[in-house]
Amino acid sequence: MMSVLKQSPYLLYSDGKGNIFEDTSLYTTGRAGWDAYEVPVEDWIALPDGGSLYELPGRRGIGIDVITGEMRLCDKGWAVAAFIPPAHTGLFLAAYETAPDAPTLPLFCYTAVGWYNEQFFVPAVRIEQDIRQECAGFEPDTIQAGVEKFLKAYPHNRLVKHLADNCCLTYHCPAARNYFMGRWECPIPSSPACNANCIGCISFQPQEEEIVSTQDRLTFKPTAEEIVEFTVPHLESAPYPIVSFGQGCEGEPLLMWETIRESIIEMRKHTSKGSININTNGSKPEAVKALCEAGLNSIRVSLNSARKHIYEAYYRPNNYQFEDIVESLKVMRSYNGWASINYFVFPGMTDCEEEYEALRKLIIDTGLNMIQWRNFNIDPDWYMGRISAYETGDLLGVKQLQELIHEEFPHVKFGYFNPSMERIKGNYEVDFAH
Repeated sequence: MMSVLKQSPYLLYSDGKGNIFEDTSLYTTGRAGWDAYEVPVEDWIALPDGGSLYELPGRRGIGIDVITGEMRLCDKGWAVAAFIPPAHTGLFLAAYETAPDAPTLPLFCYTAVGWYNEQFFVPAVRIEQDIRQECAGFEPDTIQAGVEKFLKAYPHNRLVKHLADNCCLTYHCPAARNYFMGRWECPIPSSPACNANCIGCISFQPQEEEIVSTQDRLTFKPTAEEIVEFTVPHLESAPYPIVSFGQGCEGEPLLMWETIRESIIEMRKHTSKGSININTNGSKPEAVKALCEAGLNSIRVSLNSARKHIYEAYYRPNNYQFEDIVESLKVMRSYNGWASINYFVFPGMTDCEEEYEALRKLIIDTGLNMIQWRNFNIDPDWYMGRISAYETGDLLGVKQLQELIHEEFPHVKFGYFNPSMERIKGNYEVDFAH
């Protein structure tokens, strides 16, 4: 989708009561790192369906004065940011100045947003053509019928109950909703525990932290029987079927690798269809090896940075280190499996020159197949302060970073979701949910 703008959109502000207005004396700017920038006019696209707006209490938006061209604050109300839906990667964060007493923002992404010609605009790119998490594709009646059908079919399965009551009906998780609609990727929450202490963990925050986790974590250890019972029918019957161990809203699945290995062996006794994937922090390469031998097809390793010191400052790993995640990706490739990274994009950190060089090295060292360019859900000031990132160095821009990586490594696929086996083995550009 190309930008249709001939000029920058106008800055938005909130009155603190949920009402949003435009300030036609200011053009919207974007933030990268600690600084505000003019956003290139071609980077703006209409806010995609499923996007939403947030007010940012205690923060004043930074705009460019329409008459003087100088940057200044909007003092009419609080700054506003956009949440952009899956399949899109933000190019700039919302730019604002934070008051000393401003509350820490909850764990969402805060993309710049402006208003022009009766429309909201965001600086973003559509990085993925797959429609599996588009709002318009979810049918509440079909989902409800699926929940009732599967709860009846698997009356004693704690995982199906967890996916229904917790993930699908409470949090409206797109992956769980797709499962109950009988299609595409089926999530398998696998572990109540974790061996990282991510400062932005969405499922567990210590009592003393000033941010609140957005989800409740799995509270039990599933058995291989429970896993196999509902995943085999999905692999057999769903279009473009994938089953994925480990979700962002739970612990680390590799801590449950023995159960997962047993599940994979059992699944493959019943069906050869579809793809078996694990979403993981990649902390246990030996466990990844055991899972590959059992029949694991793909791995997605989450990371905020390809630089060890930035990674470890955020993940705060227990009994593993950055080198282990690199090794896990190498192991998957050595078994001819599909290796992706779930790469948390933070304009000003992800696109600095030092990170670009580290990402190049990671691709070369591991033989990486895919980068999933995911928006980072975190308060920008809080994150950069917590990892002590006070100097970011020279910035390339997220778009230019993507172009440089694509030019040098044309075989590395870009996207937002785990690809199906049809897409991995067949035509990456065609074989997906559409």
